[in-house]
Amino acid sequence: MPNPDGPVLIVEDDRNTATLVRTYLEREGFATAIAADGETALQLVKNLAPVFVVLDIMLPKLDGWEVCRQLRTFSDVPVLFLTAREEEIDRVTGLALGADDYVVKPFSPRELVARVKAILRRSRPQSVDKGRKLACGPLEVDLDKHRVSLGGRPVTLTGSEYKLLQTLMQSPGRVFSRNELLDAFYRHGEVVVDRVIDVHIGKLRQKIEPVPAQPRFILTVRGFGYSFTDQEVAWP
Repeated sequence: MPNPDGPVLIVEDDRNTATLVRTYLEREGFATAIAADGETALQLVKNLAPVFVVLDIMLPKLDGWEVCRQLRTFSDVPVLFLTAREEEIDRVTGLALGADDYVVKPFSPRELVARVKAILRRSRPQSVDKGRKLACGPLEVDLDKHRVSLGGRPVTLTGSEYKLLQTLMQSPGRVFSRNELLDAFYRHGEVVVDRVIDVHIGKLRQKIEPVPAQPRFILTVRGFGYSFTDQEVAWP
């Protein structure tokens, strides 16, 4: 499954950790590149167009939070945080900045590679979806081209945001619990707080809702979870 179009960029200042991650990724056929500080990482994203970024938080020059923040201003490349910080607020902060997942140190390199593969799979259109489109008023998802548009204008989503929107739009009116939505993302038995879904929903609403505080597309069903509207949506 490795993508030949670009490397996985490993942003890690500890040489041993970077080498470990590189070894396991390359065993699975991925090309890799390494950056030891945040400034170099941003430059390599622009120069190499990686297919994935494994990003440590505690970095010289620019920390991982700032790297991710700046990265999201020009790229939707999937990002996985590699961090020694276990607090829930740190994990939620990373996801709020646009990261797709996180792995806490010490970590299993096999699990890390499995998560990279899982995120890449859900970031790409599947052959079964070829030629199909999902639409609701001005919002359209082209499942073949893996593109989202709103009122004819392109909308840039992360892989997780795209997968979440696709899951909800494919079953309009159905109420999904947070656990059901988590199951669509994390299939390897990871322990993940359900607030992760709230973070992704919030980011998605910022991108597709005219008034995020008064959503028209993605509705909150209090006490249960979320659903995608089954009604016509006027625009704007």
